[in-house]
Amino acid sequence: MASNPRNGRRYRRLAAWLRAQRLPCWLCGHNISYELDARHPLSFTLDHEQPLSRGGSLLDPANARPAHRRCNSSRGNREGTPPKAAPQRASRRW
Repeated sequence: MASNPRNGRRYRRLAAWLRAQRLPCWLCGHNISYELDARHPLSFTLDHEQPLSRGGSLLDPANARPAHRRCNSSRGNREGTPPKAAPQRASRRW
């Protein structure tokens, strides 16, 4: 029976290294509250720029990014940063 690689020593070490840098969320740019409980939507998670399902490396520090749990979940397995919101069209002039 294979164990979960995200519970391994190397993965936890990578997450601790990234957490120690106290960087903002790479997806939204806002600060991360690193003291929050891991289940909180604004807590720290390790995100992979190149998703694992698309060939990204689980343990490569160059692929690891800090993210809010909410931002990481909403991004899913899309590559790179999420698309920017489309500019709103101006209303008609009356």
